[in-house]
Amino acid sequence: MSNHILFIHGMFLNPKSWEPWIHRFETRDFSCSAPAWPLHEGDPRALRSHVPEGLGHLKLQDVVDRYVAELRNLDEPPILIGHSMGGLVVQILAAQGLASMGVCIASVAPNDLISADWGLFTNVLSIINPLAGQSPCEMTPESFHDNFCNTMTHAQAVEAFDEFAVHESRQVMRDSLRRIAHIDLDKPHVPLLFLSGEKDVIIPTSLVAKNADHYTDPGSVTARKEFPGRGHFLCGQPGWEDVADYVHAWILTQSDRETGDRLDRLSIADTPLDPAAAPIIRHFRIHTEPEE
Repeated sequence: MSNHILFIHGMFLNPKSWEPWIHRFETRDFSCSAPAWPLHEGDPRALRSHVPEGLGHLKLQDVVDRYVAELRNLDEPPILIGHSMGGLVVQILAAQGLASMGVCIASVAPNDLISADWGLFTNVLSIINPLAGQSPCEMTPESFHDNFCNTMTHAQAVEAFDEFAVHESRQVMRDSLRRIAHIDLDKPHVPLLFLSGEKDVIIPTSLVAKNADHYTDPGSVTARKEFPGRGHFLCGQPGWEDVADYVHAWILTQSDRETGDRLDRLSIADTPLDPAAAPIIRHFRIHTEPEE
């Protein structure tokens, strides 16, 4: 298993939102990177004050291409962790064989999957609004509190907006309803973990569950976890450490499973074995078996 984690931010955020996660995982012997979407590099305050030229024309394909280029430069497929639209990008990249495992947090769903949720509809419609043309979608402190930080206090939400929020391209959300976001969910895939917040008004738990359940290959690992009382900003709201630690534990579990699978594939009978090594191999297999 790769020990490199590549973080993918979602809409209205940039890599700064992953800095606490990067620090937490680097202290646990993972190497980490968090490349920005095109036109999302820099300090969020500066990006709000001076909207990058061409932001309104940014497409989902541009975002995917940025990460494909990053991943092609790595020696092996990394672990991908993505939030919201970043979770959809994780699924797209995993389907292309560019991940060793994927974690999709409050993920936008592929294949036009929807959930009968009023908050979901109103948020999507406000962003894709065809009457707005190619004008960027402006994030305000009020909208950030109502949609991202609805389980946080007003003061906490204002602080999070100031530190992390950026304006966004409407086209990326529009493209999530088009062919680029279609994935063959019946094919074998790398281990995928789907996380949701119980109080999320942008990506409801019901949609995350539907997304996970549509992966049908019986031989592939698909897991799901809901965090009670959390909103869409569960990666950054108070208690984000619990979410990060759950992800860390799941990654280690999958690593142990992968190690056990590799040992199961060893054809020891075809290879002369030093009898003195047998107890060591048996011990290693016993202690890398995943817990039930």
